[in-house]
Amino acid sequence: MTDTYAKLANGKWTSGLFKTLKLPQPVKLTRFSQGSDLISGRLLIGAATDSELIKPIIETFKDADLAIAYPHNTKELADLNEQFNHSALNATPISLAAISKADKFNGIIFDASGIKTSQQLSALHRFFQPVIKQLSACSRIIILGRPSEHLEEVSYATAQRSLEGFCRSLAKEIGKNGSTCQLMYVQAGSEPLLNAPLRFLTSAKSAYISAQVIKVKPGVLPETINLVKPLQGKTALVTGASRGIGAAIAETLARDGAHVICLDIPAFKQDLDNIAHRLKGSAIVADITAKDTPAKIADFVRGRSLDIIVHNAGVTKDKTLARMTNNHWDVLMDINLSAMERINHQLLDEDLLNQYGRIICVSSMSGIAGNFGQTNYATSKAAVIGYVDAMQKPLANKHITINAVAPGFIETKMTAAVPFIVREAGRRMNSLKQGGKPIDVAEAIAFFAQPQAAGVTGNTLRICGQSLLGA
Repeated sequence: MTDTYAKLANGKWTSGLFKTLKLPQPVKLTRFSQGSDLISGRLLIGAATDSELIKPIIETFKDADLAIAYPHNTKELADLNEQFNHSALNATPISLAAISKADKFNGIIFDASGIKTSQQLSALHRFFQPVIKQLSACSRIIILGRPSEHLEEVSYATAQRSLEGFCRSLAKEIGKNGSTCQLMYVQAGSEPLLNAPLRFLTSAKSAYISAQVIKVKPGVLPETINLVKPLQGKTALVTGASRGIGAAIAETLARDGAHVICLDIPAFKQDLDNIAHRLKGSAIVADITAKDTPAKIADFVRGRSLDIIVHNAGVTKDKTLARMTNNHWDVLMDINLSAMERINHQLLDEDLLNQYGRIICVSSMSGIAGNFGQTNYATSKAAVIGYVDAMQKPLANKHITINAVAPGFIETKMTAAVPFIVREAGRRMNSLKQGGKPIDVAEAIAFFAQPQAAGVTGNTLRICGQSLLGA
């Protein structure tokens, strides 16, 4: 769907008028394309004094063009020189006092894990204030800390929890040039698992994700990692796969090497067969609410290797509560929530999802912020978030991760049918001042599906450009 406003706002002859009137001018976001570098441009890495995560950060980006701002009054420079052979690192030590207008960065990664008191929060200002204007368009900022619920010292927990407010506010300041800011809480013992989330959040694959908090926990990494085809040899089941976001999910998982089993209702059989054929995948024609569908899926995958389940199928049946019939409530709840529970129960009960499997559920911003006329839909999507949170512990015994995405305004045929004024409000009411694309949702799901994302479970990731509504 064409965003005419964005075209005019950035047009050769019209952009000046928009600027004069101080109207939003959304930057065209840089998105990942096949064959392009996952990490591009110069990255600046810094850390607060006595922080603990800078070493795995540098390990992740050791092949990138790095500028490293070392903490003051520490021996970290010498220590890191010992651990990382600087002849193999494309890294330049940099003084924040010497930053000039010529210095430009495509990403800034800051280790805040050493901030243990309210007084030490000044490290955030001291580091970011000199460099924030040096961000290129569509850049990334990632801040790393420790999860406050795992910290015994009150002052330490307090300081680390404050990072969320800093991250979300900074994201709103840099969103005008298409840049984003994320926060990663790294549980002790999960340092070796930082590679996948760091690379995803720094890349163009996370273009429409901003102001999000991802928690990384201990997990088991695969012996070998394929960065080009991370899902090579994996089999994924995607419900609602025939069109829109579901089709984008199927395409992206196939791009990353997975064999995709596409599932949708009989009414969409032609579209379903087309996409399954194009992706060299498989198709299951079924209504997920039918009583025999979980068994039908189980029979289909039995004897195969099922590694990934993506619960994308869902509907809206909008009415104000006073006008909502039993059917509006019951049918929607069955499609959006109960069917997912039944399918998972069948596959898990029969041990048909492999060890180290991945379950990804599609929630919605409506499940976080609520929405007028959507008490049924918001209830179902909030329940999905609750389900993900509750299931992470019982699934951990088999090293299966479960996460959710919560899309905001995504440009689809459904949003194209929304009245013009409502559609424009949906597009502009976020820090990036534009709607997302189905590929933005698909890229996040593909990240969760990766074997190397073993430390990421129980998360709900908003794909909304930092919507001004919701948490």
